Amino acid sequence: MVARRRERLEALAAEAGAPMAIVACDFLAEDAPERIAREALAALGSVDILVNNAGGSRPFGLDATEAQWDEAMTLNFTRHRQLTHRLLEQMIARRWGRIVNITGKSEPEGINGAFCAKAAMHAWAKGLSREVGRYGITVNSVPPGRILSEQILRNYSPEYRKWQSEHEIPVGEYGQPEDIANLVCFLASPRARYITGAVIPVDGGLRRYQF
Repeated sequence: MVARRRERLEALAAEAGAPMAIVACDFLAEDAPERIAREALAALGSVDILVNNAGGSRPFGLDATEAQWDEAMTLNFTRHRQLTHRLLEQMIARRWGRIVNITGKSEPEGINGAFCAKAAMHAWAKGLSREVGRYGITVNSVPPGRILSEQILRNYSPEYRKWQSEHEIPVGEYGQPEDIANLVCFLASPRARYITGAVIPVDGGLRRYQF
């Protein structure tokens, strides 16, 4: 498990009641992919399932700087790609692997660095799936909709969440973290062996694209 806050990781490990390898790391750090891969392989011996799950919205104006764009693309795309490629060789050697990317919407609503990066993630994952499928490795992307999380609770008021649930989400409510976990667990399992290169939203019908 990787995140910036070690205390949160330790609390999750205690809740799970099982030994876990913890890496406290800022994913934006230049050496993060190498460090995460090295420490994970040292602790686990191998990595069969990789869930890439980092990112954040980056709404920009027309005056956004190159530094802003670099940060948005690095956090939402580049580091995921770098970490995945550091772990691919050992998956290929064992001829089995699962890569699941928790991404986000890529439909444009103005200029947002994260949306651009998520579109890159989806295109990269599709291309990668065609390269590694012969080795028993699948690559899929899961863009969440409104899933109740620390970030959602911080950014959206109860009044807005109620309004959006009633007016924009066909299922009529925000999702729970388990709604994402259920799909990720399936995609990571042997049962999903014939699903790869897919982008599968978990959003209660919020997004309006047709596929």
